Amino acid sequence: MKLVCLKTFFIIALGATALFAQNKYNFTEFKDETFQFVLQPLHWDAVDWIKLGLLGGVTVLVAQADQSVRSVVLRNPGYLNSIPVQAGYYWGVGYPTAILAVGFGLHGWLANNTTTKKIAFEILQATLYAELAKSILTVSVGRARPYTNRGPGVFKPFTLLDGWYQSFPGGHATAAFALSTVLARNTSSVLLKILAYTPAGLTLIARIYEDSHWTSDQVFGAAIGFLAASWVADLHEQKNSRVQITSAYPLVLSIAF
Repeated sequence: MKLVCLKTFFIIALGATALFAQNKYNFTEFKDETFQFVLQPLHWDAVDWIKLGLLGGVTVLVAQADQSVRSVVLRNPGYLNSIPVQAGYYWGVGYPTAILAVGFGLHGWLANNTTTKKIAFEILQATLYAELAKSILTVSVGRARPYTNRGPGVFKPFTLLDGWYQSFPGGHATAAFALSTVLARNTSSVLLKILAYTPAGLTLIARIYEDSHWTSDQVFGAAIGFLAASWVADLHEQKNSRVQITSAYPLVLSIAF
């Protein structure tokens, strides 16, 4: 999984450098917004910390059912190779992220379409930001995977190379929800929003079904992907809807959407 992610991020970054060089969504903006993302906890208010606490509380609550859910899944292995499970796995593996980022980026560059440039840029950002947060937590927590049969309460923090202790949070779910959230935020159609989140939901279920993650791993991973992508989308919406007033006479008021 790590090798796939590294290849994916390399492809996206390589394509993005060329595709966004001559438009608003460029490397400078990416750099500045990355610093904003990394430093944002320093500017959180009480509401932000409450939200984090609620997410932690929900995760702990879901964790109470981790072993029970696994027992049910292990008794029903017949759908392991089914289309929904396989589709969910591949949506979170990284290839769709790379393909869609480069595809939207190419369209935006060739057609000079700001909307598709923005989507490609946000896919890149959301994926990298979510992966950064996920990787830090994975190494710090060191939770044993279900297939080790060591139970949901076994942890070995700061384990860098042993994949047996890299269960929390779910990496596929993180990537899947980052991608789906960007796609959903860039359409006003309710139907398309549902279609965007459907494969991400399958990813969440698939990794539990494959016995690679506990249910709470997937819930928290999905939240990371969703929150990272939402942060990126919110930031760009705020920038694109700023009210601008010219300094020359006569004064002109413009609102960009």
